[in-house]
Amino acid sequence: MAGAGALLIGGVSWIVLSGAADRVVVGTRAKAWDLSAQAGFSVQNILVEGRGNSDADVLRAVLGLERGDPILAFNPAEAKDLIERISWVKEAHVERRFPDTIYIGLVERTPMALWQHKGKVRVVDDEGVTLTDALRHKFDNLPIIVGEEAPVHARALIAILAAEPTVKDQVEAATWVSNRRWDLKLRNGVTVQLPENDAGLALRRLAAAHDEDDLMDRDITLIDLRDSGRITVRTRPGAVEEYKKRQEEAARPGDNI
Repeated sequence: MAGAGALLIGGVSWIVLSGAADRVVVGTRAKAWDLSAQAGFSVQNILVEGRGNSDADVLRAVLGLERGDPILAFNPAEAKDLIERISWVKEAHVERRFPDTIYIGLVERTPMALWQHKGKVRVVDDEGVTLTDALRHKFDNLPIIVGEEAPVHARALIAILAAEPTVKDQVEAATWVSNRRWDLKLRNGVTVQLPENDAGLALRRLAAAHDEDDLMDRDITLIDLRDSGRITVRTRPGAVEEYKKRQEEAARPGDNI
């Protein structure tokens, strides 16, 4: 009996150590899945909701499913993890809907800006996540941001620009300077230097000055808002003299008609 017991223990140990037990389990499971598929529990439909920018081919490749695969062999938790590695996907919900449907609900990231960096332009979201470098016409209206850490800080800038549409409509690009503040480039080539703090208040002052004197449309190259007590402008060569001359002519007495 002792010898038989030793043989039994040794045989079980060999099965476990050799992996034979795992192969038996895997084989049995595969057969069970095949039988379930033959009984009608096979993948016939993949229903995806919430997909706007995620590439359908990439999604199919990540799932690795073929029509007719056993639905019981599909692991929703593993699929969720893989899908959420796709750049556009912020969150995914995956489930099996028996007898034959895989459901995928996507929450995609929202494109916020075009990040120009190291000779490439990429679409980024409000968390600074790079979404794609494949540019399409649908992204043409996104603001352009420049700078090493620009995507991380752009959300705050875009929020304060949204509060000042007069300024926002004229902005072509924004550059994150010295990792502490923004320079804005207007569509007419004028540069606007924002302060490190209270950038929203500075934009309010700029909008007010433009409403009063069309400041952003004047013949200047730079508007410096870094000093909270004043707005400093740099004119184009000769612009100061031309402006003074116009002012002098306007001041001359004219004939009453």
